[in-house]
Amino acid sequence: MGKGKIIWSLSAKSKLFKILEFYSARNKSKSYSVKLYGRFRTELAILLQQPEIGVKTEIENVRGFIIEHFIFFYEPQGENIIIHTLWDSRQNPTDLKVKEDF
Repeated sequence: MGKGKIIWSLSAKSKLFKILEFYSARNKSKSYSVKLYGRFRTELAILLQQPEIGVKTEIENVRGFIIEHFIFFYEPQGENIIIHTLWDSRQNPTDLKVKEDF
């Protein structure tokens, strides 16, 4: 059995960078962003091992995985995990678009 990968949609990757840049600018330091990114990587590695631990959503095969105030909407595909979007749960939920073609 091969090792699975995290595959980021363009939307998810863009949101990740915006979140990390926001905290770097707000805190005038990259230390929190580095720590947060490390936490994301650690938790997503666990998700690769146990892809069913996320909460089911109304969208077929899409689950939500919560890390602090952030929800990773993902879809297991074989050994891989597709991250469709990353959502800060403190935002207006009417702006949420979970799944896009990429």
